[in-house]
Amino acid sequence: MRTLTLFSRQTAAGLRVLLVLTVVLGIGYPLAVWAVAHLPGLAGHAEGSLVRVQGRAAGSSLIGIDPVAPDPASDPYFHTRPSATATDVLGPGDPSTSGASNKGGFDPGLVAAVTRRRAAIATREGVAPALVPADAVTASASGVDPQISPAYAALQVARVARVTGLAPAEVAALVGENTDGRFLGFLGEPGVDVTRLNLAVAVTTGRVRG
Repeated sequence: MRTLTLFSRQTAAGLRVLLVLTVVLGIGYPLAVWAVAHLPGLAGHAEGSLVRVQGRAAGSSLIGIDPVAPDPASDPYFHTRPSATATDVLGPGDPSTSGASNKGGFDPGLVAAVTRRRAAIATREGVAPALVPADAVTASASGVDPQISPAYAALQVARVARVTGLAPAEVAALVGENTDGRFLGFLGEPGVDVTRLNLAVAVTTGRVRG
């Protein structure tokens, strides 16, 4: 009888602990995290840093997707860094798959890919291969890096201006408006968000209404 009573007490205590922890950790804690994440200034990051045009989500500033021009000879887009998931040497990559090639700097395949990328970009931008910056020919670790260097963005300004009909100075100004500075003012390097930049160009040219 005493064993049955002890078992009943332990079972009841266990059920009470289970109920309390379910309420606290299963309901209270998620609600608290959700509430903190949606404080002013944090909500956009919590929802995926979406970029909206006319109130509709047009992409995320955290995910770079290399656009494909309908006519490669009249390419109006700024391009991201290459992706290791791309079947072509430049891309586009598969945004549903994230990862690097894991090839070393002296890997013959990587060296050949970099050489081909440099030649292709130099032809696309109408410049000498030596003027193509390093980030234009090397894939990012994630494969969906949304940012490129200001140097790579500047290299593409002339082409985008020519194809879209915008003045080069106007395109360069859009690049500047979508350039993020160093973190805390001294960590890392400035980066140009390609997703936001391409949308800004589309809005400016009237291809997309802002």
